[in-house]
Amino acid sequence: MSFEHAPVIKGLMVGCALASIIAGVFDMKHYLHLQLVPHISRHHQYWRLLVHHLAYSNSSDLFLAELLLYNVGVHIERAFGSVKFASFALVSILLSTILEFLALLLFSGVGLNYIHSGPTTLVFSILYQYSRLIPSAYLFRVFGVPLSNKVFYYILAFQIAIAHLPSSAVVALIGILAGQIYRSDLANLKTYRLPPTIVYLSSRYLLPLVGSTRAPRRSHRALPDDRPTPERQIPLEDEVITTAPNDPPTNGGGRNASVVREWVDELTGRTDRASAGLRAPTEAEITHLTSIFPDVQRDVVVAALQRSPNIEAAAETLLSSQR
Repeated sequence: MSFEHAPVIKGLMVGCALASIIAGVFDMKHYLHLQLVPHISRHHQYWRLLVHHLAYSNSSDLFLAELLLYNVGVHIERAFGSVKFASFALVSILLSTILEFLALLLFSGVGLNYIHSGPTTLVFSILYQYSRLIPSAYLFRVFGVPLSNKVFYYILAFQIAIAHLPSSAVVALIGILAGQIYRSDLANLKTYRLPPTIVYLSSRYLLPLVGSTRAPRRSHRALPDDRPTPERQIPLEDEVITTAPNDPPTNGGGRNASVVREWVDELTGRTDRASAGLRAPTEAEITHLTSIFPDVQRDVVVAALQRSPNIEAAAETLLSSQR
């Protein structure tokens, strides 16, 4: 899987990771979390309501969120389209911000006074859309319990939900509720789209920063383009390998003659001898050497001619064998 047709989710992942790293390097993590007392009620730091969505304060939460955004968010953006998905992300963050503030006001008396940083509500809102829109790829059973491939992503989300109890569980429920409100016709939020000016400016200035989202193209060729040429074998010193010269065609029927010659060579076995590095001696050469060496058998004369480039070399080979 790749980020093809999913530039928004890639931008969210890169932005969240960079913001988390920068906050850790420059020791700014204490500005990221959301706390009712004293930050909201006493110091009136309402900017924390939006800033706490930007980055995570620890690497484990960041890693789990990045896994969910990649494996779940890409499918949702491809199903929605980039413009609708960006509008959905903005609406989900605004809804979850309002719900988080109400949860702090209502449940501060029972111990809910602190919410950890990170876009956890957006992750669970995307996960809710994934559970409703994307069908299961396969089913399997574990001890008789029917499960699907989605269970692995739910396990990752469950680890985020129980990481910082009770605030992490409340944030997970708020994200699911925000996704359900967006999907329902309660406020007709599904029809909202970002203004065309923002879409144009984002595609012109922010999209080049995200980089290419095209998947790597794989060739359909069975063999690579540049096939390695086999190395030539070095013949042994005591073995002379020669090939007979090919006669070029002299007329228009040369092609037919070459086909007939190949057929005759296959019948007589000359093709096998050529592939073995042996030339086919003519009958005149055999008769000439047989008259010079009458005591030598015909098979020995033919073998000497086959392994020699010409008749003079074959004669020298026969002379050296008789010494």
